[in-house]
Amino acid sequence: MNEQKRTVAIHVPVLTRVEGEGALDLRIEDGQIKELRLRIFEPPRYFEKFLEGRSYTEIPDMVARICGICPVAYQVTAAQALERLFGVELDPWARDMRRAFYCGEWIQSHSLHIHLLAAPDFFGCDSVIELARIAPEEVRRGLRIQALGNELMDLFGARSVHPVGIRVGGFHGSPSLSRINEIREKLRAVLPEAEALIRWAASIAVPQDDQAFVSVAMQHPSNYAIERGLIGVSDGLRIEAEAFDAHFAEHHEPSSTALFSSYHGQPYLVGPLARLNLNHARLPEWVKTLLAENGLALPSRNLFHSLVARTVEILLALHEALRLLDDYRVPDSPWVPVTPRAGVATGCTEAPRGLLWHRYEMDGEGRVVNARIVPPTSQNQGRIEEDLRLSLLNFGLDHPDDALRLHCEKVIRNYDPCISCATHFLRMNVERT
Repeated sequence: MNEQKRTVAIHVPVLTRVEGEGALDLRIEDGQIKELRLRIFEPPRYFEKFLEGRSYTEIPDMVARICGICPVAYQVTAAQALERLFGVELDPWARDMRRAFYCGEWIQSHSLHIHLLAAPDFFGCDSVIELARIAPEEVRRGLRIQALGNELMDLFGARSVHPVGIRVGGFHGSPSLSRINEIREKLRAVLPEAEALIRWAASIAVPQDDQAFVSVAMQHPSNYAIERGLIGVSDGLRIEAEAFDAHFAEHHEPSSTALFSSYHGQPYLVGPLARLNLNHARLPEWVKTLLAENGLALPSRNLFHSLVARTVEILLALHEALRLLDDYRVPDSPWVPVTPRAGVATGCTEAPRGLLWHRYEMDGEGRVVNARIVPPTSQNQGRIEEDLRLSLLNFGLDHPDDALRLHCEKVIRNYDPCISCATHFLRMNVERT
């Protein structure tokens, strides 16, 4: 007697709260996952080709256009890679202010993801509008923190979206002392709210989804790594940026136009939880105490702890920005002279979503011969698929199709993937036998 074959196709044409466009194909036979593919329809954007032939002076402003939420990450990574090749020694003022600038991006990006993109999932809400009805003060607090991050980015970038403040050698200009004093007061005032945000996020019920995975993040001997450090792996590897290709590889999958990355042939995690897993020893003691009080033990094997990890990094970024701005002075010059030379420039920093790696081949006149950029989302692509498989098994495949789809969306949104500039993401086709 032939078993009855049941085919169910679930189509979600527009899913907000994730940047990009893609689909998930899930095939279940006899209670087992036979096929699971995260298909990405990211069109070629040609940014790396656009850079060819361009002067080094144009690169920071051009790469800022790659992402409207993480432009500082692209600018700082490019500028530092080129400065390293050209033998540029930044003024300590410019080095510190770049870190403060980057803190602004962490604050705004993490707050946006927590409140507008991820948190509604854990309250059964379809949007932040619904979440605001049941948690109005928490949403207002999140928007205030995000706005402060944007203000910090505007302070050094002349605007918060696609800022234009960075140049190879430093900054184009420097903020006045009066503006610095104003934002310092705002940073101090919001610190209690950031601590309350950690407690709120830790109180949210998330799936208990224990998994083994490889964490990859930058590490620094004395600071919580943001814009400087070595690339670290949870197996103990520590490498400079130029050794990236010796251990990490990109490849195409037939089901996706986006690249997949692997570490020694296996998927890996980048982003806030990976950073906390590798750098929790660098956390101040009072942060460790705060986490212990709220039940987060590090390193964590639950990817849903990424929500709390982002809140921790918001608080760290606020304190770090305040520390860097406390002894602010207006420099004699916000930049140092640059003399280009031929060679290969490599660099990496920690974008809010994870490790960002750049490589530029330059000619003797400072023009780009070849460029390659590896963003966090492509590095997380394989880990997302693996997480979906393991999380679905833990969740239970006997749930109704709608419940499976919603759980898959929750897993994917948890990574905060930046797939493209579109506003819809997941189309899920489920076939059961």
